[in-house]
Amino acid sequence: MKVHLEGHSVGGTWRALLIGTLLIPPNAYWVMALVDQGYPTTVSLFFNVIFWLFALTGLNMGIAKLTPYRGLAQGELLTVYVMLSVASAIAGHDMLRVLIPSLPFSFWHANPDNEWADLFHRYIPDWLAVRDTNVVVDYYEGGGTLYDRGVISAWARPALLWSGFIFALLFGMLCINSLVRAQWTEREKLTYPIIQLPLQMTHGGGVRGCLTSRTLWLGFAIAGVIDICNGIHHLVPSFPSIGGRLYDLGPLFTTKPWSAVGWTPVAIFPFAVGLAFFIPLDLSFSCWFFYMYWKWQRIAAAQFGVQSLPGFPFVSEQSYGAYVGLFVIAMYATRHHLGRVARKILTGAPDVDESREAMPYRAAALGLLASGFALMVFCRAAGMSLWVIVLFFILYYAVSTAVTRLRAELGSPVHDLHYIGPDAMLPRMFGTRALGPQNLTMFAFMFSFNRAYRGHPMPHQLEGFKLAAVTGMNNRRLLLGMTIAVALGSLSAFWAYLHIYYQSGVQGVHVWFPWQPFERLQAWMTDPRGPDVAAITATGVGFVTTLLLMVMRMRMFWWPLHPAGYAISSDWSMNVLWLSIFTSWLLKWIVLRAGGWGLYRKATPFFLGVVLGEFIIGSIWNLLGVALQRPMYRFLF
Repeated sequence: MKVHLEGHSVGGTWRALLIGTLLIPPNAYWVMALVDQGYPTTVSLFFNVIFWLFALTGLNMGIAKLTPYRGLAQGELLTVYVMLSVASAIAGHDMLRVLIPSLPFSFWHANPDNEWADLFHRYIPDWLAVRDTNVVVDYYEGGGTLYDRGVISAWARPALLWSGFIFALLFGMLCINSLVRAQWTEREKLTYPIIQLPLQMTHGGGVRGCLTSRTLWLGFAIAGVIDICNGIHHLVPSFPSIGGRLYDLGPLFTTKPWSAVGWTPVAIFPFAVGLAFFIPLDLSFSCWFFYMYWKWQRIAAAQFGVQSLPGFPFVSEQSYGAYVGLFVIAMYATRHHLGRVARKILTGAPDVDESREAMPYRAAALGLLASGFALMVFCRAAGMSLWVIVLFFILYYAVSTAVTRLRAELGSPVHDLHYIGPDAMLPRMFGTRALGPQNLTMFAFMFSFNRAYRGHPMPHQLEGFKLAAVTGMNNRRLLLGMTIAVALGSLSAFWAYLHIYYQSGVQGVHVWFPWQPFERLQAWMTDPRGPDVAAITATGVGFVTTLLLMVMRMRMFWWPLHPAGYAISSDWSMNVLWLSIFTSWLLKWIVLRAGGWGLYRKATPFFLGVVLGEFIIGSIWNLLGVALQRPMYRFLF
């Protein structure tokens, strides 16, 4: 058993790649089927992937007892985990789940009242979307099948081309991660809190992992019992529940200016308490502190009568500036390493070691250029202006890199940035007149991967490289696994989505997801506007505030506020999780004060168990809902 299950050098073997490949299509079906069952890709750690890993690890432990030399090593299990994480991010709530229903939407819903046909249909290339409304009747109404020659023919070209676009987009992320990995993982030794559960669960192929800890199973039992009770309560309302719902404090504040506080839900989610236990105290404190700060901004705006200014206090714009600030801070911290990388690329400097990288630095740089060129060709063919394409993807990759750094260093459980990607910022910066109808029309489709950044694939790629470094996996085999996951994940997502909704008809979030970008496009086309000076100013305020917070943190060791907390605390998910993060912060503070790092290490399996218990029992409720085709209890939001 020792040779194979402890084989830390064993990683992306062919059987691990095969298992990951075989699981991607059913995993895509699961993600797409959860219309009324919850959204696994809306937090940093995907519960569907943890369920797959839990099942594989349990099976592997059984095999190890019967035939010790046949079991999967830790690196093999983690290869499957990384492949499924990347594939889930592509299929998830903030990428193809939004893109696919957008492809036929503007043609099906065009009518004389909204004038979409006259406003922007001519700016949508035939190959970009599904124009023939006859082939989407069953898609909208149900009772049909994807496996009709005409249906397949109509969807094949946009599905393949958009899959190619997604591949280029994510391969560019892989190249960026390859360029910064050594600095963030080996020199700065960032902690990567999000990977702790899969890493601890699979240690020794599972036979020496945290699944053998009684403390873990205590946490599992507590969270599991809560979800079992809440699940039964969902089916039998007379059965008592234990939390499991959001209680809004907003209606309690009925007088001005306090009524401006808005939606303020309170709830404690076990998984969020468990995840937040592994993030630094200053970040968890900053999350709920700045959540209150954003509420104070709204109340102050009402008090001083400036709510009449549309958009004030421009919380989303401030957050966007904060993320750009985090990117600048990350690049400043990485500047010396990037200088060494540049020397290696340009001169082949022998003193720069790249032997542990997934791809040589020169290959990563060329890959990034090739990805950028492919994205440019796609967007130019769709009619976008070259300067808009370049600026759009610079902003997109900058924020993506900031999210990835935030996850690697701090392990934030959420990072939304709702409705404020480059597709929304560029019209604020330059105005809709300067951008023109062709660029604005493409922004409606690019809304799909900019609607929010909760399930962003780039952090999962870098976390995969960190898992490889910790366990001694072969980075290049893992790169192959992630490349397979990107290619197959996109195609599997298209298949699963269309297979399901040609049978059942479009429902739930897929009815209103596409309304958002196309109604926005309609407003832009009917009411052209110039640059939004107030929004640009707010973005600058967010950027400067982030830099000032970092300076204070570096100059004063006691400074309790982290700039990342300022960036991530303003969005929708923090509304839901702020009290859970506060609870976790308080518990961790008590643990450290009472017993120091020794007690913290002893408590770690318990909080891993809390996360695992809610994820596994919650996944079972979700799978029952999918199998029975009826809503079940949703533990996630």
